[in-house]
Amino acid sequence: MPGEADIAKVAALIAEPARARILLALGDGRALPATVLASEAGVAASTTSAHLGKLVDGGLLTVRSQGRHRYFELAGPAVGEALEKLMMLAPAAPVRSLRQGTRANAVRTARTCYDHLAGMLGAGMMATMLERELLAGGDGTFTPGEGDRLSGPGHACDYALTDRGRSELTAFGIELDALARLRRPLIRYCVDWSEQRHHLAGALGAAIASRCLELGWVTRARTGRAVRVTPVGRDGFADVFGLTLAA
Repeated sequence: MPGEADIAKVAALIAEPARARILLALGDGRALPATVLASEAGVAASTTSAHLGKLVDGGLLTVRSQGRHRYFELAGPAVGEALEKLMMLAPAAPVRSLRQGTRANAVRTARTCYDHLAGMLGAGMMATMLERELLAGGDGTFTPGEGDRLSGPGHACDYALTDRGRSELTAFGIELDALARLRRPLIRYCVDWSEQRHHLAGALGAAIASRCLELGWVTRARTGRAVRVTPVGRDGFADVFGLTLAA
């Protein structure tokens, strides 16, 4: 009979600073080679290789070979969600340079949380989808124009797609019938660590993020989780979702 979950084993893997930086660099769901991850971790290639081996053995990363290169990625959405929850508990890292400050601001403004949109952009979209009645539900205290109360840990909120949401998201290019056939839940949410509000996750959240990338509304940085909203995207988010973003 298996015992209780060994939290300490996973925590020890994440607790090493270089490994934590590797996990955060992969937090947008992309697969990256060891050379890029070494730069993100700020350690030598040989040290990075040892860290990657431990993360793969611990079940936090998976690896695949493509030609002579090996690409590493998070083992699944659950790893990304765990990192997001840890960031809610963690203190802010000190900013010691303009580059660090710029990068931190970009992550808080708009980023991906594994494969869905987060930060001010993701939380703002969730709020406007509720206000425009594309989504219904929440924790029972949502009031248009005032927002949704942050739920406490372990308090589940039920969100559902409305008929209006189905119509407008289909027009936006989301294939809802295909999403319904996936084993992944259609609608989930994360408590956004920087905004302390909900952002949309699940198959629908991933599909919306993918569509925004496809339309060029947002573009990815070479590394890291931050995304940049393009001028076309600012117009698109306003027209389709009623979300006004600063230039």
